[in-house]
Amino acid sequence: MRVLILSRKRWYYSTRRLREAALRRGHEVVLADPFRCVLLLDDRPRVFLGRREINGVDLVIPRVGTSGADFTVAIVRHFELMGVPVVNRGAAIATAKDKLGTLQRLAEAGIRIPATAVLRTSSNLDRLLRRVDGTPVIFKLLRGAQGNGVALAETPRAAVSVLDALLSLGQDVLLQQCIKESIGQDIRALVAGGRVVAAMRRVAPEDEFRSNIHRGAVGEPVTLPPASQRVAVAAARVIGLDVAGVDLLETSGGPVVLEVNASPGFQGLEAATGMDIAQILVDHAVRHARALARRPRAAIV
Repeated sequence: MRVLILSRKRWYYSTRRLREAALRRGHEVVLADPFRCVLLLDDRPRVFLGRREINGVDLVIPRVGTSGADFTVAIVRHFELMGVPVVNRGAAIATAKDKLGTLQRLAEAGIRIPATAVLRTSSNLDRLLRRVDGTPVIFKLLRGAQGNGVALAETPRAAVSVLDALLSLGQDVLLQQCIKESIGQDIRALVAGGRVVAAMRRVAPEDEFRSNIHRGAVGEPVTLPPASQRVAVAAARVIGLDVAGVDLLETSGGPVVLEVNASPGFQGLEAATGMDIAQILVDHAVRHARALARRPRAAIV
């Protein structure tokens, strides 16, 4: 099978590991920087990498970061128009990149999320703080990844200062309930094909509330209880993702979903679990592509 991996850098850990896993299975691998791609619509949709047309692709695995996400999603949609199976589809990736839209869909589906408000002004902040269980409280920019654009305000006065600073950047701001029993730790569940294939608990360093591996958090393997597995799978399904990283908080009232990631990194997950996550994802993507290839063309366009 000819597998195309869309990634900004071939040396990114996840990109390199996916390529290795695909080659190990005997697949041909094409790496394409989406920023070097050109989309053409004339008599038929086509994609060029530089001056060379990309032909004969059997499967596309997008690795879509925050930089240039809209254009990369357009490339994914272009391959869908060409009838090429993709993991994940462009519309689902676009939804997952929209933090507010993701939370709205999760809430609509009855999936528990932290109490959340969206702000463009600091007026009525005191009333909103009461709505989200007071301080400490989390502030997030709608565009951010790996813990960037996230701040913890421990007092109402600090909340005013943090909000004013974030609003000065000209972005919408999420004000989100801080689940106090889970400060500094969360669960990353990797969902593929409607099941949780791996999970880890991420524990932040002592002086940090963000539990991102890139910020020094330590991952430890965990077996999720059935309720948490069901919530993770449901969250991925609601967003439309076949492969997703779902971030959960463990609470006395059950799991709470923080985020759903369409291109989850898995370096920390491989280190924590000892599992070959790259091989699991490649094998799943290939099965997915072969299943779609057996359907009538109209079903995958």
